[in-house]
Amino acid sequence: MTLYDKTIGRITGAFDRLTNTLSDSYQAILAWSLVHRIKTVLLALVTFAASFLVIPLLGAEFVPKADFSETVVNFYTPVGSALEVTESRARQIDAALRELPEVRHTVTTINSGSAAGKIYGAVYIRLVDRKDRRRSVDQLVVPMRERLARIPGITVTNIGVTDLGGGKTLQFSIQGPDLAELDRLWRQIGPQLRAIPGLVDLDSTLKPDKPTVAIRMRRDAAADLGLNVNAVAGVLRTLVAGQTVGNWRAADGETYDVLVRLAPEARNERGDLGNLPLVVAAAADGSTRVVRLSQVAEVTPSTGPNQINRRDLTREINVDANVLGRSAGDVSTDIRKQLDRIAWPPGYRYSFGGSTKNMQESFSYAMAALALAVVFIYMILASQFKSFLQPLALMSSLPLTLIGVVLALLVFGSTLNMFSIIGVVMLMGLVTKNAILLVDFAIRSRADGMERSQALLHAAKVRLRPILMTTLAMVFGMLPLAFALSEGSEQRAPMGQAVIGGVITSSLLTLVVVPVVYCWLDDLAVWAGRRRRRPDDDQAAVKRNA
Repeated sequence: MTLYDKTIGRITGAFDRLTNTLSDSYQAILAWSLVHRIKTVLLALVTFAASFLVIPLLGAEFVPKADFSETVVNFYTPVGSALEVTESRARQIDAALRELPEVRHTVTTINSGSAAGKIYGAVYIRLVDRKDRRRSVDQLVVPMRERLARIPGITVTNIGVTDLGGGKTLQFSIQGPDLAELDRLWRQIGPQLRAIPGLVDLDSTLKPDKPTVAIRMRRDAAADLGLNVNAVAGVLRTLVAGQTVGNWRAADGETYDVLVRLAPEARNERGDLGNLPLVVAAAADGSTRVVRLSQVAEVTPSTGPNQINRRDLTREINVDANVLGRSAGDVSTDIRKQLDRIAWPPGYRYSFGGSTKNMQESFSYAMAALALAVVFIYMILASQFKSFLQPLALMSSLPLTLIGVVLALLVFGSTLNMFSIIGVVMLMGLVTKNAILLVDFAIRSRADGMERSQALLHAAKVRLRPILMTTLAMVFGMLPLAFALSEGSEQRAPMGQAVIGGVITSSLLTLVVVPVVYCWLDDLAVWAGRRRRRPDDDQAAVKRNA
């Protein structure tokens, strides 16, 4: 006999001994539950109700964060800062992040991509592989924040990979017709939101006004010279911003645009603008003369909006944030409570977006799919068993899966999210197989003349082995997914965890609760049959027996 045969024989023998031991114990428990039906069902109901008390401890989110050994830091400098200032702060940020031993390399961008604007910057951070470091991406967020907090003159708006929609985890907007009123509301709401535990990287599109230079035309003087606003604006655009007049092919073979405008020393100061020349056509002789801008306009310092957002034909302020140490669902609930306490003026409101909106929509779709799954399961079972009552006994195993799902997610430290909900939908088709194996065999035994309780005990002895085989196969098949062994598998792990917990608890409780419910429904069917039977039928049956 080969080593393989010996190993298989030992495993088979151990499984047989385990099955025999569990079979005796299971038959004893089932016999007790058939005698004490009410106690058995009450115990199952209490356990099922207790699982609802555990659900708030799990928290909820759209999808879990995955560790792909990379993260991103977004920041900005004060409004009006020069590009050189932003570059200096970016170098400090880069140096601070590279001090962490988990950082492999970084890539910093300014005024490009998602960091458009000379005061905005982003740092992409590539970490060493997950197996080569002890701290996860989420655990590295705290030391990164501590280091970046020591750098003056920056505001960190995000640390971490953005959500599936391309933004932060939490997003909502404040909408209304007047931007000044929105500014007042945000100044009232902002400090209250920052006090919410777990809410970090709170930022809004309402930034301080950027410094500008206002040029107000003296219309009488300009009209006397034959100038209008469009003519002056065209000249200023060419002198200050520049105008492309052609292209030039360099010695290296590259083609460059030729931009004509004033030299930097003639256009950097506000006082220089007043001295800009404007060419004015004279009278009918066709001669021209040059006047300064200050002769026909006032050049004064001013400010302008940094950004103006609109949605549904109204002004809005977009607000986004991340979560740290809490689930996104719990934090969004606290945000909603704070917003509901605000006395909103007529015409002003708030609306959630991002992962919070996606989570609500996806959960509602999943619940609809779950309800349809239950309906289809009942239709199939009713057609196969040719009964409207017996499928209810089999489907009593469906609520029992929630107990295991909640406990498994709590043990693994996971949340209710799209992947765990998908696992619950999968369980609807998996957990009824144990009840089908048990009840179907009991029905066949009763058809052969066996008493109902004896048929159930006999089915428990015969069907326990295949039930254990299918349950253990499902559990061990989901273990690699549940333990998130590969990089980035943290996002999919809740699905395996939900399936394992639901299969285990449903298998244990189904083998006890389903036979009890089956007996009650069978008694109900017998009682209903007697009520439908007419007295004449009973008298005819008595005469036939006589």
